[in-house]
Order: sequence, then C-alpha cells, then structure tokens
Amino acid sequence: MDTTTSRADHADNGVRGPGRGGLVRRAALVAATAALTAVAGAAGAAGAAGTSAGGTDAAGTRGATGAETRQIASSVLGQDYKVTLTALRSTADPYAASVRMRAFTWQDGAWRESDRVTVGEADGWFWFPLTGGHAVCAFSTSGGEPAPVSVSLLRTPSLGCSESEHFELREGRFHRP
Repeated sequence: MDTTTSRADHADNGVRGPGRGGLVRRAALVAATAALTAVAGAAGAAGAAGTSAGGTDAAGTRGATGAETRQIASSVLGQDYKVTLTALRSTADPYAASVRMRAFTWQDGAWRESDRVTVGEADGWFWFPLTGGHAVCAFSTSGGEPAPVSVSLLRTPSLGCSESEHFELREGRFHRP
C-alpha cells in the first residue's frame, strides 16, 4: 500500500489559500454561485408562470384541479383490469404529495375508470422521492378474482420504503382485505 502523499493532497484547493490567487478564486466561486442561483430562480419563476393555466410541463401534467400529476406505476391484469399509481403534488405544500390508485375495466374497446383510492394519507408523501427513479418499492398484482394488489413506496432515501398496503380488486372495485 502506498502511503506517500503529495503537497496537492494537503492543499485546501486554493479557495481559502494565501495570497491574491486564493482571493480571486473565492470571488469567482461566489460570482458563479450567485449566477447559478439567479438562473435557477428565473427558470423556476418562468416554469410556475408558464404552467399556472393547467397545461403540461416537462415534469408531468396537471389535472383538472391544477395539481401536477405523474404516473409512477401501471399493471394490466389479463384483459379485464388495469391498475395505475399516480403521484399528485399538493397545491398547499410543494414538497408534499398524495398517491392515487385507480382501477380501469376494458369496456367498448377502451379502458374506463371503475374505482380509485388514496394510498396512505392525503399529502402524506414527499413529491421528489415519489417521482424519482426508485419510487416504487413493491407493486404486486395478480389476475385472479378477487385480484390482490399490494403497494409499498419510497418515503425518502433515508427512511426507506413504506409498509405494504394491501387491497383486493373485486369486479372493478377496491376493497381492503
């Protein structure tokens, strides 16, 4: 194992280093941070103004209530049923969200909503973990009748996954076993 270190390994990257070079780098770092903050703030304000009419934006869509939504999982059970999980961003708290589970039945050549339930408590989830890449810890369905459905979602990366919630889908309607 090589235990030698160079002088660069012990340097404090010049930001707080002695002399004029360290001050220049510090000023450049402060200016870059201020510029990035201004750009991010302007983009956020433009995004909020551009989607307030209930249109579609890059992060998801807005429903009839104006709340941003994002489908996070879907499963088709045979040819009869489809179950979806959708995150709904809170209109009161931008970090909070609810999760809606919807059942659809195949009728007249199209999927028609037959039931919906809230998974967990309304606004009881965090928007960003719910809409990230590892949001769904478990989404288990089966094509039997009644069809068991289990859902476990990521609370936060540090808290981990929620306890599984169990439902049964009977004749297109959700029931708690």
